[in-house]
Amino acid sequence: MPQLPAPAYPAEVRARLEADAKEVIARYPGSRSALLPLLHLVQSEEGYVSRTGMAFCAELLGLTTAEVTAVATFYTMYRRRPSGDYQVGVCTNTLCAVMGGDAIFDRLKDHLGVGNDETTEDGKVTLEHIECNAACDFAPVVMVNWEFFDNQTPESATQLVDDLIAGRTVEPTRGAPLCSYKETARILAGFPDERPGAVQATGGAGPASLIGLKLAKGEATGQPRVVSPRVETPRDQAPRDEPHKGAEHLSSHDAPQQTSASDPDHPAGPAAEEGE
Repeated sequence: MPQLPAPAYPAEVRARLEADAKEVIARYPGSRSALLPLLHLVQSEEGYVSRTGMAFCAELLGLTTAEVTAVATFYTMYRRRPSGDYQVGVCTNTLCAVMGGDAIFDRLKDHLGVGNDETTEDGKVTLEHIECNAACDFAPVVMVNWEFFDNQTPESATQLVDDLIAGRTVEPTRGAPLCSYKETARILAGFPDERPGAVQATGGAGPASLIGLKLAKGEATGQPRVVSPRVETPRDQAPRDEPHKGAEHLSSHDAPQQTSASDPDHPAGPAAEEGE
């Protein structure tokens, strides 16, 4: 059945959001480029991207609600229904899964009494399984509102969600101090994190990443260099009959391909109709 038009924001909420939205839009040469941060902005108001929020974005950017909806439903970082104060994501991609991510996710589902992408009755925690967090050397990894909690176990993850629900202070393994999901959404919209020390908080790569980097550079003691240095030789100076003598290519993705554009000696003929 067709839905009724989305209700408008209350006047005071709209005035505040509109002032923030205009600040965001002014950062871009084309207004429609501001759609992603504006979706974060309306998410910071309600904790998810509602129909009201999408209509608001469409109006300010001169887009249709269908165009806004297409973007909001494409990216998983935008919630489509009310969610908890804390978005708890358990990485279940390959490495985290075999290191215990699946066990953590199963334990939290049982402990919280929710399934994937569901929220506890008190509105505190939304649980979901997520794909790679690019922190494989800290596997298994749990994220809360996009902050890292590394080297987790079913027991430590259970304690983590219990602390969140009880309102106890929780410190991420690295990165900025934890804040609510709405506050995180406002930061992602491009507004400064004004909490003392939040911007200065950081974290580095783990030992596994660092030893891999040293191996690649040949800096690991007693180990040969894994990746050869790139030698930049202009392609037009390399002999045509010795393509491997030019710039050294570290993967097939950046190697020159023998196409009609790159191989004038073998130009492609005109495309023929099927059957000719």
